Amino acid sequence: MSELKVAARSDGLRLEKLITKGLFSLDGGSWEVDNNVWLVGTDEEVIIVDAAHDAGQICNAVGDRDVIAIICTHGHNDHINAADELCREVCAPVLLHPADDMLWRSEFGDQRYMPILDGQRVGFGGTELQVVHTPGHSPGSVCLYLPESNLMFSGDTLFAGGPGATERSYSDFPTIIDSIRDRILGLPAGTRIHPGHGASTTVSEEGMCVDDWIARGH
Repeated sequence: MSELKVAARSDGLRLEKLITKGLFSLDGGSWEVDNNVWLVGTDEEVIIVDAAHDAGQICNAVGDRDVIAIICTHGHNDHINAADELCREVCAPVLLHPADDMLWRSEFGDQRYMPILDGQRVGFGGTELQVVHTPGHSPGSVCLYLPESNLMFSGDTLFAGGPGATERSYSDFPTIIDSIRDRILGLPAGTRIHPGHGASTTVSEEGMCVDDWIARGH
């Protein structure tokens, strides 16, 4: 099952949130999760942010638009497990930061992806998503910033209420705090944060709580 929510914007951006359901598996455990798959673009072309669980549902949401790229915010399997099927269905490359290569390989072996790096820009509809490397939840975690629309796709780096989890392999709590402070919280206060799970938030809402996160340790 999935849920699609469409946001109409005055700036001409077409933004959709598709909720897909499946398993997150790491370190020998598995957990049922709901993932946000974000579609950002226009009526003609679109970028898919994260390839979570259900390629068919994502393709249905894309419709007849041209897919520029499938950008995975990090390599945990719940964000990439539909990537192979999805890239074949929509004829678009899968982009991932190479610091998460070991996570990709645990899911797809030697199947290739296209590496993305900090500062890279991915264009669509006359604008560009900016890649912001934010390690901590995983070494290759990235956020995707669209300054003219005042929004960021934060993957599992930042949620409403705190940073992404850091208690499993390849994660580090001080690193994710540094990433959030240095790469996200300096953005304009009204910047809308669209995460990989759960509700959206803003830079101003989360910026007030960093000391509390550090005190609790997560």
